[in-house]
Amino acid sequence: MTSTLMEGFLPFTHEPYFDFGRAEVAERQREAYRRVREKYVGRTFPLILGGKPVEGEDTFEVRNPADTRETVWRFPKATPEQLEEAIACAKAAFEEWRFSDPLQRATIFKRAADLLRARRMEFNAVMGLENGKNWAEADGEIAECVDHFEVFAREALRWAQGKPVYPMPDEHVTMVYEPIGVVAVISPWNFPAAIPLGMSLGAIAAGNTVVWKPASETPLSSLLLVELLFEAGLPRNVIQFLTGTDEVLGDPLVDHKDIRMIAFTGSKEIGCRIMERAAKVQPGQKWLKRVMAEMGGKDPTVVCADADLDAAAAGIVQAAFGYSGQKCSACSRVIAEDSVYDELLDKVVRLTRELQVGLPEENAALGPVIHEQSAHRILGYIERGKGTARLVLGGERAESGGREGGYLQPTIFADVDPKDPLFQEEIFGPVLSFTRARDWRHAIALANDSEYGLTAAFYSRDPQKIGEARRLIHVGNLYVNRKCTGALSGTHAFGGYGMSGTNAKVGGPDYLFWFLQTKTVAQKY
Repeated sequence: MTSTLMEGFLPFTHEPYFDFGRAEVAERQREAYRRVREKYVGRTFPLILGGKPVEGEDTFEVRNPADTRETVWRFPKATPEQLEEAIACAKAAFEEWRFSDPLQRATIFKRAADLLRARRMEFNAVMGLENGKNWAEADGEIAECVDHFEVFAREALRWAQGKPVYPMPDEHVTMVYEPIGVVAVISPWNFPAAIPLGMSLGAIAAGNTVVWKPASETPLSSLLLVELLFEAGLPRNVIQFLTGTDEVLGDPLVDHKDIRMIAFTGSKEIGCRIMERAAKVQPGQKWLKRVMAEMGGKDPTVVCADADLDAAAAGIVQAAFGYSGQKCSACSRVIAEDSVYDELLDKVVRLTRELQVGLPEENAALGPVIHEQSAHRILGYIERGKGTARLVLGGERAESGGREGGYLQPTIFADVDPKDPLFQEEIFGPVLSFTRARDWRHAIALANDSEYGLTAAFYSRDPQKIGEARRLIHVGNLYVNRKCTGALSGTHAFGGYGMSGTNAKVGGPDYLFWFLQTKTVAQKY
């Protein structure tokens, strides 16, 4: 029956992006910013516990990274008692939601996709005010959220079908997949909509319930999606929404005996901490917890001597400096064959000089990094790099127009040694390193010289080299003759190797398996 229902879906197509080059489209986005400022700025938003909004006695401020003097909105600091209540509510809700009809889940997701299509520019503007994404970067993420809804609607039905087994003459045997329980979703600020939504939809599509803990820098981008799901028909107790401090919502959430799984995206440091703590069985805990972690990258672009250097340079600049390099998939290392190294470097520098730093709300190519602490950390890498490599562009703070924020120049270092922190460590900012390779095989070896393995790009016209790159480059997402950012849900299943995480491929055909357990039932004739 489920297969027949899936046949009723229209063929999947990715949500198209807005063309902000058209004057009327750009004006609509400006108007969305005006409406968001009127509707949301200055408000204090609630937690959601047991399906009800809950105010908090203590709150925290969310600042606009484009000018940190502006407080855009406030959210509650959840208490330990509210954390206990949230988990208890999610546990109780699981007993009903686990038996919900997969068609019901799919219908809710499809309805949510339609609701989000109608409000995309509003969601773009909220994100721009929270984390400093320009129009195109925010729109790419919200379009991905629409894709998530469409993809997970289909996946909910596909996984409900179970899998065939080899038959026996005297038994009827089935293998089905069942949900596991309460999933804690812990998400980052750089993709505050698409990342937590993908993790949460994976859980909910499988029949689990969710405790959703967004990053404190970007909670409204998450809350609006939760409310959208409720509007689409999701029972309100299926998601518990908590904001606050790590002291309350960090280790205590991970350690709790009733949490069945932690779905996490963030730093390597925190991801490793979660893996370690989740491995300990707590008193009263009846399972081994699952951990799904995505923990960053140090993503290379390899450019061979036979590559289209103009295409490579354009892809490098887009992948390195889009959203000021604050993506786990951002290109931070360029490894080029010696014979084209200087020419490629010149092309990349020339394109990067054209980038203008300014206000995300005005759609500047580069906005600020998320906050001053991040800017200070990135500048530390830059200052140390000036003593170990050749600075060819940037290296300083950028003009901010009198605003307070982490505005940094796009920065390029050349002749970076493979052992240099510029080459090895995730900087998470607008900093790009260039390293020479003797030949294309040496370039692949350098690309693999990292504890991370999330994305990589490989530029060549030679089918043999491309074949070797496909076989040898050790990453979860390899892109040939295109930039290493911009994964699309349902097509570029996303997740990495090594210290980039557990390789759970969000948006891919295997993703729901992380949220399910397998039951075999054999009935004798």
